[in-house]
Amino acid sequence: MKTNKIASIVLLTALLVGACKQTPIIPVPPPGPEPGPTPTTGSANFTKFVAVGNSFVAGVQGGALFTEGQNNSLAAILHKQFQLVGAPATFNQPNINATLGWNLFFAQPLLPPGLPPDLTKPVLGRLLLQYGTNTPSCATGIISPTPKPQPYAVGNLEAVPNPTLNPAFIYGNGSTKAALNNFAIPAITLGQTLTPATGNWGNPNPAVGFSPFYARLAFPGTGTATILGVTPGAGDVAAAGGTFFMLWLGLDDFFLYAAFGGDPTLAPLTSSAAFAGQYALAVGNLLASNPNLNGVVGNFPNIFAMPHFTSVPYNAIPLDAATATAVSTGFAGYNAALDGLIANAGLFGISPALVTEIGTRKVNFSAKCDNSILILDETLTNLGPYFDALQGAGAITAPQRAALTPYQQVRQTTSADIIPLSAGSILGTTVGGNPLMVNGVSVPLADRYVLIPSEILAINNARTAFNTTVASIAAANSTRLALADVDAHYNSLLTAKLAVLNGVTITPNINPPTGIYSEDGVHPNTRGYAWLSHAFISAINAKFSATIPLTDISQYKATGLPIP
Repeated sequence: MKTNKIASIVLLTALLVGACKQTPIIPVPPPGPEPGPTPTTGSANFTKFVAVGNSFVAGVQGGALFTEGQNNSLAAILHKQFQLVGAPATFNQPNINATLGWNLFFAQPLLPPGLPPDLTKPVLGRLLLQYGTNTPSCATGIISPTPKPQPYAVGNLEAVPNPTLNPAFIYGNGSTKAALNNFAIPAITLGQTLTPATGNWGNPNPAVGFSPFYARLAFPGTGTATILGVTPGAGDVAAAGGTFFMLWLGLDDFFLYAAFGGDPTLAPLTSSAAFAGQYALAVGNLLASNPNLNGVVGNFPNIFAMPHFTSVPYNAIPLDAATATAVSTGFAGYNAALDGLIANAGLFGISPALVTEIGTRKVNFSAKCDNSILILDETLTNLGPYFDALQGAGAITAPQRAALTPYQQVRQTTSADIIPLSAGSILGTTVGGNPLMVNGVSVPLADRYVLIPSEILAINNARTAFNTTVASIAAANSTRLALADVDAHYNSLLTAKLAVLNGVTITPNINPPTGIYSEDGVHPNTRGYAWLSHAFISAINAKFSATIPLTDISQYKATGLPIP
């Protein structure tokens, strides 16, 4: 052993002495990535880039439009890449000047007419992952962070979209709409870009298409301004004099309907025929404004693969033994009424098909972590007349009949239903502080908090039809329009489950530090927007023979770690 040690020292000494006699070795750094082609514009002209779209183009993150998110909007990121091929440094966006923004999922605009706002309560801003007072998971015993809206201090109204309460909400600061580059408006449908009602403060009614986030640009809003115009060459975007445009509109024509659980009173689903006509008009108006104007349009990804629609399971109700027994006892009378209808089907004129349906509508809870949620399903047969018949036959009393009224169209969820992330804020909460009235357990979830199969099918069919329209319009204007296949871009990441770009790992979820989604489970985070820009840049490069470098996503941050 000693001999070997001495021999090793001698060998090392010889190597060192020999090295001293050689020409000094200069370390060579490891090879880096192969240099790409010289950035060029091709046949595109980025002298003034204008963007039109919804919340994705405006920069919404965590369910809100706020200053930092807006500074990292998809449109702003694209413009930064266009600067590498000679675009000017200026890119004007209608600054919102709000640190947390106005939460689009948990609040409604405080606008007249209507009830005066309760200024004793804090305005809710963007979502952040937060532990707070969360309870451990029933299945794992682990406390998981959840997205929670961050409150402003009571009295801080910087984010309120109401110029009466918050005069700074109105866009101005000496700038004009004609100087703007980004005309993206949160939560806007295609049709709203074509009507002056969207910016008319004289009738601030969402039912007719009014949007405070567009009206802030059109103030004082006489009901004449439009985003894209109602005639060729008209509208704010055309007046801005762009040389290249991005149009990514139409996602909210089906997403808002889905986000509100398929409740048409809150957000209707645009028909395929209406979308086709509006899209042709929107693109036609833009192209007619300047014969030399070119642009890029985008199609729409599968929203049901987004965390907003996959994070809350259909069987999300945990119950201990005592609670399960109490709930089951409470539904004993309801289940008995259903048994009475089935047993007397002939007497009450109940068809065999309805007998089968009634059999699936019994409510059962047990002591386990994964009970199905009680929901209102408007497609079910209304059992009210049949419960009346039970009372008429003397099978139930008047008070028992009254107690059945909330359950005339209810069932428990199945794996075919989708529960939006927004339902997580109400599941398991009590109504009016009554411990016997629990949302999703004894109180059925309202339509806005659940998507049933017929609604899911309608949304999927609409998206398919909308994508067909976008592709056909792009093909009909193939010399002037590039088509960004956003759907394929998302699908590639979903299939691969992760990707490594610019030395950064990304995944199709919310989870920091790799997830591309912000806390609302729909809108990307800053890094996600940088990744999304690849779809549009690649399409522009292919169509206009440009060599715009793809965005380096490592220069953009991901969703932050949960806060206490």
